[in-house]
Amino acid sequence: MKNTDFDDNMDPNWLGDEEEEIYRENIIDHFKNPRNYGEIVEAEIKHSELNSICGDIIRLFVKLERGKVIDAKFKGNGCAISMAATSMLTEKLKGKTLEDIKKLTKEDVFEMLGIKLGIVRMKCGLLCLNTLMNGVKILEDKNGIKN
Repeated sequence: MKNTDFDDNMDPNWLGDEEEEIYRENIIDHFKNPRNYGEIVEAEIKHSELNSICGDIIRLFVKLERGKVIDAKFKGNGCAISMAATSMLTEKLKGKTLEDIKKLTKEDVFEMLGIKLGIVRMKCGLLCLNTLMNGVKILEDKNGIKN
């Protein structure tokens, strides 16, 4: 019996176009060689979040000086998507103000990753942004800053 789920001309090993492959390689690179992995002892933002669906966990550290991010680091365990997204985000944060950070969106994270994510993987990819935004909110609440 012939499998009719595939077009006869479709390569069953096809994983996407060349551009998607470049992004996949970038994700694997950030996963295997994370940028900014570690802790900042005297960070203004220190916040952890857990993706209860898959068990990914990250702790984000952001050091501010004169209202700008001078350093960002993270620690955690998780899948390639969550770890790579967090690594990429820590690179993007440096030099930004809190106001700039609050303007970051899920689309910004998806653009950094460069590939389309399914619904389950979206939670993995957005764990870093959720952690960051909740950490910013905690900092603002602590300092009496109104949004």
